[in-house]
Amino acid sequence: MEQHKIRNVAIIAHVDHGKTTLVDQLFKQSGMFRANQVVAERLMDSMDLEKERGITISSKNGSYRFRDYWINIIDTPGHADFGGQVERVLRMADGCLLLVDAQEGPMPQTYFVLKKALALSLPIVVVINKIDKPAARPAWAVDQVFDLFVKLNAPDKILDFPVIYASAKAGFAMHDPDEPSTTMEPLSEQIISHIPAPSGDPAAPLQMQVNTIDYSPYLGRLGIGKVVNGTLNINKNVVVIRRDGTVAPARISKIFHFECDEKVAIDHAEIGEIVAVAGLDDVTVGVTFTDPLDPRPLPIIEIDPPTISMNFIPNDSPFAGKEGKFVTSRHLEERLRRETLADVALVVEPLTTAVGFRVSGRGELHLSILIEKMRREGYEFQVTRPQVIMKGEGNSRQEPYEELTVDVDEQYKGAVIEKLGNLRGQLQEMNQMNGMVRMVYKIPTRGLLGFRSEFLTDTRGMGIMNYVFAEYGPFAGEIRHRINGVLTVKEPCTTVAYALFNLQDRGRLFLGPGIKTYPGQIIGEHCRAGDLVVNPAKGKKLTNMRASGSDENVVLTPPVAMSLEDCIAYINDDELVEITPAAIRLRKR
Repeated sequence: MEQHKIRNVAIIAHVDHGKTTLVDQLFKQSGMFRANQVVAERLMDSMDLEKERGITISSKNGSYRFRDYWINIIDTPGHADFGGQVERVLRMADGCLLLVDAQEGPMPQTYFVLKKALALSLPIVVVINKIDKPAARPAWAVDQVFDLFVKLNAPDKILDFPVIYASAKAGFAMHDPDEPSTTMEPLSEQIISHIPAPSGDPAAPLQMQVNTIDYSPYLGRLGIGKVVNGTLNINKNVVVIRRDGTVAPARISKIFHFECDEKVAIDHAEIGEIVAVAGLDDVTVGVTFTDPLDPRPLPIIEIDPPTISMNFIPNDSPFAGKEGKFVTSRHLEERLRRETLADVALVVEPLTTAVGFRVSGRGELHLSILIEKMRREGYEFQVTRPQVIMKGEGNSRQEPYEELTVDVDEQYKGAVIEKLGNLRGQLQEMNQMNGMVRMVYKIPTRGLLGFRSEFLTDTRGMGIMNYVFAEYGPFAGEIRHRINGVLTVKEPCTTVAYALFNLQDRGRLFLGPGIKTYPGQIIGEHCRAGDLVVNPAKGKKLTNMRASGSDENVVLTPPVAMSLEDCIAYINDDELVEITPAAIRLRKR
């Protein structure tokens, strides 16, 4: 493939701004599918979790042909918790598409990824998406993007960015929001004209850095990266320079390039091509494939440090081993080590005082996605309450702070301000428009643990909150986590509707009738500060006397449905979340 006919583009966007839908349209309109072919929606979201949550969790590669050009698309996660992926996949790109919602404008997660792209001096094409929304304000969105570039100290050549207006859902793009269009061609033309072809010397020794890991059931681990210099040939002997500087021999057994979202086997790859290679069983992110006669490593990928940690420990509850396939600490260790090979932002260390592992990541979502993946694979284990990772000791102790942006209706503004004040949040700016308020806070990461559910309750489910890591700052003092105690089970039993009906006055219940429980399991939240031991199996005393009207109907309030994230955010230091393929339970240690 000719080097000057290749374009490598990363797509940057906030969660739910239409990034994956845009890629779908580019692929469909490129003519790479048959007329009668059934094409899945959100083609690049291949994980079940991505389809369920509507977010991109892991970076993907795809490509399409436009005229005689080959455009490689790199789909980046929109959430800052998966920023470790963004930092490494931007190495494969020669430019970026910044996708912004025409109504919402640029959001905090956009800010995070954009900062990484500007640090690499990548040229940027701005795409204002969803311009067919009734409340769209494209001119305002462009102004907000310009202000964001200025805030990030973008150089003058990047400040003069081209703008494309689009509706990914309807499948059209144009240079002017008032001109008619029926295709995405203006966007593809802009990519070719504004984003440069990959640079490199075909005569130089081979250099290719692995930026992403994929897995094939037949070939094992595949390393995905861009050929920076030289050429990559099948069955050729190369050496791999690892992150620690050690060198190991390898042989390239297979090379694949991407057509749409599929891998197609090829014999050799040249400069600028993004390919997946097989040939090294323990390939990890950041290693460089290079020439054995003239080995030249590429610079190591710098990854921001983790900010939150949790302990993963083997399950020791009375129900241990009944529901999971992988239950021992050895199973846990093997699975966590495998995850660190693909996710360089994750850090796993064995615990020194107990059996288990301390797992550190970028945020609650980063760790909860890992837990959910393991649960679906048949793992059974327990996790402790998340803790922020502090720096320094004593008076010089520092903790991570987040930049939090909240969008709420004016009537809920007071409740949110009061709550964030108690969580040591500092208001940085506030804007009001059309009955909505946008507030930007600087707040300790500790203050945000478990805040989302309270925020949604306070705003009647109408508020939007987004946060991104800002910096380490001085320790903000104690933050009260949870005021209420819990209802714990007294003895092994199966819950009964009559007993739960009588417990409703004592607090909120998390379980309904007919569920097996064990001593110490948490079945609800007490309405007061202390914990309360209860018997959820206490039946009604029956007699052979009947009286009309004296028996009251058992009317149960539906139990509170707790998601995995809710459970992790809810527990205190003396409590655990028990995770099995069949259930998620809360318990006292």
